[in-house]
Amino acid sequence: MKFVQSAEMENILRTELKESVKIIPLGGLEQIGMNITAIECGDSILVIDCGLSFPDDEMFGIDLVIPDVTYLKENMDRVKGFVITHGHEDHIGALPYILQVINAPIYGTNLTIALIENKLKEHGLNNTVKHKVVKYGQFINLGCFRIEFIRTNHSIADAASLAIFTPAGIIVHTGDFKIDYTPVYGDAIDLARFGELGKKGVLALMADSTNVLRPGFTMSEKTVGRTIDHIFAENQKSRIIVATFASNVDRVQQIINSAYKYDRKVVIEGRSMVNVIQTATEIGYIKIPDNTLIDIEAMKNYPEDKIVLITTGSQGESMAALSRMAASIHRKVTIHPGDTVVFSSSPIPGNEKAVAKVMNELSMKGANVIFQDTHVSGHACQEELKLIYSLVKPKYAIPVHGEYRHRTAHGELAESLGVDKDNVFIIQSGDVLELNEDAGKVVGKVPSGGILVDGLGVGDVGNIVLRDRQNLAENGIIVVVMTLEKYTGRVLAGPDIVSRGFVYVREAEELMEEAHLVVEDAVYSCENKHISDWGKIKMVVKESLSDFLWKKMKRNPMILPIIMETE
Repeated sequence: MKFVQSAEMENILRTELKESVKIIPLGGLEQIGMNITAIECGDSILVIDCGLSFPDDEMFGIDLVIPDVTYLKENMDRVKGFVITHGHEDHIGALPYILQVINAPIYGTNLTIALIENKLKEHGLNNTVKHKVVKYGQFINLGCFRIEFIRTNHSIADAASLAIFTPAGIIVHTGDFKIDYTPVYGDAIDLARFGELGKKGVLALMADSTNVLRPGFTMSEKTVGRTIDHIFAENQKSRIIVATFASNVDRVQQIINSAYKYDRKVVIEGRSMVNVIQTATEIGYIKIPDNTLIDIEAMKNYPEDKIVLITTGSQGESMAALSRMAASIHRKVTIHPGDTVVFSSSPIPGNEKAVAKVMNELSMKGANVIFQDTHVSGHACQEELKLIYSLVKPKYAIPVHGEYRHRTAHGELAESLGVDKDNVFIIQSGDVLELNEDAGKVVGKVPSGGILVDGLGVGDVGNIVLRDRQNLAENGIIVVVMTLEKYTGRVLAGPDIVSRGFVYVREAEELMEEAHLVVEDAVYSCENKHISDWGKIKMVVKESLSDFLWKKMKRNPMILPIIMETE
């Protein structure tokens, strides 16, 4: 019999019982938005980002969509904290809603935490939620995790990648990033640190997939500054209105620089734009020369060719400032012939029609609309991703932040750079991916998806309500009102028919008269059969009227019978 010394036995056990880590995306993998990922090891859960997405065209009346965090609620005592990569809405927007249920500390860089603080104040959470500013290169310890914030570049200042040290190995999460050697604010991405991590050995790389279909490199933000300066030089006799993302602090800084250079006053319009610029200015991320910024009320005191408006609405949002100007419903700004309007952004997929509509409305008012070469992406193209892979040399590749087509293309790129095909994971929200040094596989599924926010209601609108709203929008509603005698079910008044969104009653009197007869017949048939149950009467009325309208019009309006009762 062979006896094994205790140290040797310890090594054997450690080899057999490899430490594992679980990666659980709860959102952000089916669309660009609503980014949130849980990483689990032992009794600790770390949450990366907590973003929202905006409703699509079929979500009638919905304001926001936030991630389903049922899994985090069920394991609330294990959640050690939220680490945030940057301050865009698709990465921080859901925090005020989620923190009301899961009160865990938040960690992020300076501007990121400042923007989060604004949200916490709005929702009355600023004094109840712990939030801490982390510097680049600084480590924080949360449960069994040790997290390092690494400097990267993006379309908002203070973006960070994360190196997450776990018992199973190092996980690198790039966040949203690009490689910008000449950023407007701050320093270039810390490529040296990525290289150092690669030499230590990286278990998994979770990298941004947004621009993986684009070859080459993403252009520097400073190239937009040159274009903007050129636009100012060529339009010195007209008022200039620039629409961009409120969070693009570097873009706003370059517009302000050109305004100062050409002796123009700057007006900020749009609630989110005002909030972000105020926050960025307070912490020194935007520098506005004295006497350059003026209130919108003071605009009338200056010639139009001495004014620049920086506004929201570059995505055609119906209630944003630029859209209201284009529709002539803005209370303080009217578009005049000769105005120069610059769209300094690219339409997010799905927003193309809305943006084109606003551009057309502006052009019809005589404005000169400029949108070419006025924007650069904040996301890495193929060559930048190749560089990160070459530096990090991960064992496993987990493409994130993108639609399915982006992530599959990203997986192919990772394979071309030496990642084993079996070690590339194209996972979905809710998948539980377990990794260790030897193997990785999806071992389970947790609840995921979107929770709809409508006004102050969170989660009270579901698929059934949405389907009803869609039906109302597409087919309209018919309300049938009648009064029945208690016990006998005899008709005392009505039935009256009210139509909304189905047909214009005055031009369809014959149809409505026929519909009235159909309802009458249905009610009297119930009366003759001594049916007094309201539910059955409503069902008969609904089915009879529905059949009639389908045969007559090939339409399916929502039919709502209302019965009142009297002695």
